[in-house]
Amino acid sequence: MTGPDDILPAYEREATRWARERNLSLWEEPALLAAVTGRAPGLAVLDLGCGSGEPIAAWFVARGDRVTGVDGAAAMIAEFRARVPGAEALVADMRALSLGRRFDVIVAFNSFFHLSPADQRAMFPVFAAHATPGARLLFTAGPAAGEAVGQVGDSPVYHASLAPEDYRALLAEAGFSVVWFRPEDAELKGHSVWLAETRA
Repeated sequence: MTGPDDILPAYEREATRWARERNLSLWEEPALLAAVTGRAPGLAVLDLGCGSGEPIAAWFVARGDRVTGVDGAAAMIAEFRARVPGAEALVADMRALSLGRRFDVIVAFNSFFHLSPADQRAMFPVFAAHATPGARLLFTAGPAAGEAVGQVGDSPVYHASLAPEDYRALLAEAGFSVVWFRPEDAELKGHSVWLAETRA
């Protein structure tokens, strides 16, 4: 049975194919724009589970922001460095991240939902530890509590979600307020996306 511990080995295997076949249409842009609305370029951006860096990290770099990409799969970071040379790239597991720095925008887009429910709960203090006052946090989850198995290349990949009320409680406990939650949003290709903000 495929589980959360299989995610990083799967992305190590599939990195080259993933980078080649990744949808670069930038359907994520409405959410990315919301994360930077009203803010001038030059933001410090932390991209957790950054993958190959295109199109999300590249979008922030093109905007003039300072991006740090983090991925637990070394093969993905190699793809990231080749595609987004203007960004910092680190091989690290987001679950144990402790950079000693704070960021204006934290993105965990189509990465956070690969963690187990327990690991997702444990991520909110990690988000808070890396957030400046007024930082915005953008992440994808599911529309309701549950687990599922998807596919990346030839590899099955695990997904999980907590219930929306659990995310709201965890965000509040970590010092974030919810800006919006867009479950299964058609404009975002059916993804369920959260945008939250720390108290300034």
